[in-house]
Amino acid sequence: MPQARLTVHTDAPGPAIDPHIFGHFSEHLGRCIYDGLWVGEQSPVPNTRGWRNDLVAALKQIRVPNLRWPGGCFADDYHWREGIGPRAKRPRRINAHWGGVVDDNAVGTHEFLDLCEQIGCEPYIAGNVGSGSPRELREWVEYCNAASGTLADERVANGRRDPWKVRLWGIGNETWGCGGNMTAEYYAGQFRQFATYTRDFPNAPLYRVASGAANDDYKWTEVMMTLGYRGPLNPAPLMQGLSLHYYTVPGSWEQKHAASPFDRDGWRAVMSLGWKMDELVREHSAVMDRHDPKRATALVVDEWGSWYAVEPGTNPGFLHQQQTVRDAVLAALHLNIFINHCERVRIANLAQTVNVLQAVALTEEGGGRMVLTPTWHVFALYAAHQGAKRLRVESNAANIKHDGREYPAVSATASLAADGAVTVTLCNTDSEHSADVELSLPGRAITAPTAQVIAAKTLTTCNTFDQPRAVTAQPLAGVVTKGAAVQLSLPPGSVAALRFAS
Repeated sequence: MPQARLTVHTDAPGPAIDPHIFGHFSEHLGRCIYDGLWVGEQSPVPNTRGWRNDLVAALKQIRVPNLRWPGGCFADDYHWREGIGPRAKRPRRINAHWGGVVDDNAVGTHEFLDLCEQIGCEPYIAGNVGSGSPRELREWVEYCNAASGTLADERVANGRRDPWKVRLWGIGNETWGCGGNMTAEYYAGQFRQFATYTRDFPNAPLYRVASGAANDDYKWTEVMMTLGYRGPLNPAPLMQGLSLHYYTVPGSWEQKHAASPFDRDGWRAVMSLGWKMDELVREHSAVMDRHDPKRATALVVDEWGSWYAVEPGTNPGFLHQQQTVRDAVLAALHLNIFINHCERVRIANLAQTVNVLQAVALTEEGGGRMVLTPTWHVFALYAAHQGAKRLRVESNAANIKHDGREYPAVSATASLAADGAVTVTLCNTDSEHSADVELSLPGRAITAPTAQVIAAKTLTTCNTFDQPRAVTAQPLAGVVTKGAAVQLSLPPGSVAALRFAS
């Protein structure tokens, strides 16, 4: 039986955990936007200006800090002017990247920014570098952020008087692949050019995120930090963030494993591949540290999550997959990694919000029902970390080995909130055995914590429209408090959160 002794150092709070680490991603892909978030004003599904109310409420509940849009690969085929003005006059386009379906541009700039206001989150717009121009991106920024001028007048004519002051802008997406198949050296020059023309407006400074590496392409990061970090005559960095994309893909890109069912090796493959993110963050950060020792530029992990074979009977280009408690543990592992490296990782985006890849919600096709996934429940448990100060956690947990890789049997993070409360989040990555944990908080008098756990007796259990609460957060029984220590047992394959009041 796995055992772990964890010590949470509450006397030396570390850096604040940026809420943007808990961001999400909504691409024009499959049923993420259309028939997912967007149902249209005339839909029988309860909605506010076309956005379904239950999904907006669910995203507000987990305090979504930012939402990335319109892609993904779709972003570098997207021309923003096609998505403004009267919807009846907007052109229809083939979504060449995802399923070859027609996109009628019903959701454009005004609609998306309305969604963000309904959720209460920041928009994160991915600009078109692959097939667009510096002028096109500059004018999109001006349309969104300028208080006066021709483009501001056009925005007012289209129904929005005040500028949105969109801060987060991606300068292209996956430029090494679907965003243009560029070399790092070529894109570094493109980034400098595009970034130069995405100008700040009064009271609307921009946070420019450069298209960064895929997986372990450390050369890409080296080139961007050498050639793209700043202009030759400008001492100020041009990029405020550099992205990193990594998906947990069991099997191969050509033949991915199913989301369910899986055996012990299938579970371990996902855990070991998921923990690869820790190595990637450390190594890319080390490259950035050599050029940016004060860590002015963030590492932005704006695409992450599980990627399985599509569910049988669904469009292969829609990337629709189910989830189990395995994905809950995978999400917790990633969030723990980001929190433990929050000096450099300050934005991250789970792919994707609804109906695509590791979504936090699934909606019934053409119908009104919605179900929250195990991953949504993880984000609900971890919401307490947003804006809190990270606490150092010492652990003697052993590693589990699989296929030449290792990952911790118990992974944990902790934070101190402004009101003095301490939140500790843990996951047991062992699918076969419970983990006995002794948690100590030296120097702090504690009372019994509030404790919740996400677990399932059968690890392949899914939340469905007929059984929407098969995998949810429940009270964790058997937590024993002794002085400044707590003893508990984590079920096999589980995620838990403990809150110690001040």
